[in-house]
Amino acid sequence: MRHILIIGIGAGNPEHITVQAINALNRANVLFIPTKGAKKTELAEVRRDICARYVTRSDSRTVEFAVPVRRTEGRSYVQSVDDWHASIAATYEALLEGELAEGQSGAFLVWGDPMLYDSTIRIVERVHALGSVDFDFEVVPGITSLQALCASHRIPLNLVGKPVEITTGRRLAESFPQKSETAVVMLDGEQAFHKIDDPDAEIYWGAYLGTPDEIVISGRLADVKEDILKARAEARERMGWIMDIYLLRKGADFDE
Repeated sequence: MRHILIIGIGAGNPEHITVQAINALNRANVLFIPTKGAKKTELAEVRRDICARYVTRSDSRTVEFAVPVRRTEGRSYVQSVDDWHASIAATYEALLEGELAEGQSGAFLVWGDPMLYDSTIRIVERVHALGSVDFDFEVVPGITSLQALCASHRIPLNLVGKPVEITTGRRLAESFPQKSETAVVMLDGEQAFHKIDDPDAEIYWGAYLGTPDEIVISGRLADVKEDILKARAEARERMGWIMDIYLLRKGADFDE
């Protein structure tokens, strides 16, 4: 039976990778590296750097593959994601059949942690359900962009004794600040924070966390939201892509 390793590799700094992840990489016969087009070559470069730094197994090899593009025209968000995952699953299925022999192990290097707003686990389970390739799999956790964000801003994630909500830009207005005093927002292509009108809200924003291009801005939301929009637009123009995350907070550790 083939064995699949889904390995979290951190938020962009090659030093984020754990000892467990290094050991897992060295158990793999094949290391699968996704490529996402010319504008996102840095993402593949980080994976290549990690392999060059930490893989000591002499008989392992890397296989690069193109990630299918998500199509949104004429489809709902849920349908477009489902169709996209089906395309990726077909790509994974072909990789396992064509590049991984029976009894071998293959590793997918996942940005951040495979459990947090990443679908590699779902897609691998989808391939398994197809039944054409016999394999089992395990998951190795990694440093998330959420952890990197809090570390860069030198803040705790939660207020004392209070919950944290992790959500998307599309859902932010449903929760903050009326339901959640702390909200972490991932996958926000619309910069939903700009629509929050609360004089007491604070924001901790970061982009390209863990990389040499890291940008962080924090402060009272009303004071810095325009600065963030400008910095984000300039960075995206310069880099051709952007990965960012932010934490919104209202309140204190101990209410008076």
